[in-house]
Amino acid sequence: MVGRNNATAEFILLGITDIWELQVILFVLFLLICVTSLVGNLGMVALIRLDSRLHTPMYFFLFHLSLVDLGNSSAVAPKMLVSFFEERKAISVPGCAAQMYFCGFCIIAECYLLSAMAYDRYVAICNPLLYMATMSQKVCVQLAVGSYLIASVSQVVLVSSVFSARFCGPNVINHFFCDIPPLLKLSCSSTTVNEHVLFTIATLVALSTLAFIAVSYGYILSTILGMRSSKGRHKAFSTCASHLTSVSIFYGTMIFTYLRPSSTYSLNQDKAVSVVYTMVIPMLNPLIYSLRNAEVRGAIKRLLKKVLVSFRDQTGKEVS
Repeated sequence: MVGRNNATAEFILLGITDIWELQVILFVLFLLICVTSLVGNLGMVALIRLDSRLHTPMYFFLFHLSLVDLGNSSAVAPKMLVSFFEERKAISVPGCAAQMYFCGFCIIAECYLLSAMAYDRYVAICNPLLYMATMSQKVCVQLAVGSYLIASVSQVVLVSSVFSARFCGPNVINHFFCDIPPLLKLSCSSTTVNEHVLFTIATLVALSTLAFIAVSYGYILSTILGMRSSKGRHKAFSTCASHLTSVSIFYGTMIFTYLRPSSTYSLNQDKAVSVVYTMVIPMLNPLIYSLRNAEVRGAIKRLLKKVLVSFRDQTGKEVS
């Protein structure tokens, strides 16, 4: 399907800006963001794997969220960073399709993982006695695999739809990666059906998961307000704070980017928003879930303590 009946063999990415001085500043900034994201998400993955106290349903989903964030930034950031020093920012049609697929796959998977995390918080707060039975390992695996399957099928449909359009004219994409809206603007055939497919899938994914999260937190709020203990209410709210923060940032950018009529798209404005969900959010998530989470902070302290003790023991052996 990719490239069939198309005269275009490659696309040219305009990038974020063509001002050299600004490119240098942005390269340094985005490199720092990428390194922070890589260290934060890999650290979260390693921490959850190494600390047995974090082997719970909530951290199972956080583990997968970190993997998805790694995939999201990895699908876009390397090509973007290299392109700052390329005079001709070309990407092949198959490469463009692959980048579009993996970026969209990670975004959709994150939607469903965030809704699974909301369900986990609902069960933990509203039905605590049934928590371990309801959120069994089998159920958690099914929810994670289901998120990946839905994301994969959705992206196959979306990418196939996009590249069923004809690209026979201009091949310059006014963006820093192969996103769907700017690519469809280059088509020399009607894109009405393609835009409807994009809008339908984006709406189904965003609204179904967002509605599920809203209903889950409706029940959670009702349960918390019914608690007599202020300490219990504070503890319940604190367990949801990180997730709510992550949901607000993520869905805010997604809705702004994809759930709008095509006539309202401003590509220069959308570039800034795209930076948020492809680079900034993957960087922020591990910070949100570590700085505002006592269990994660405790796990970091325990891991650092083990490393220091091991280092001292090794140093002592070498001295003796």
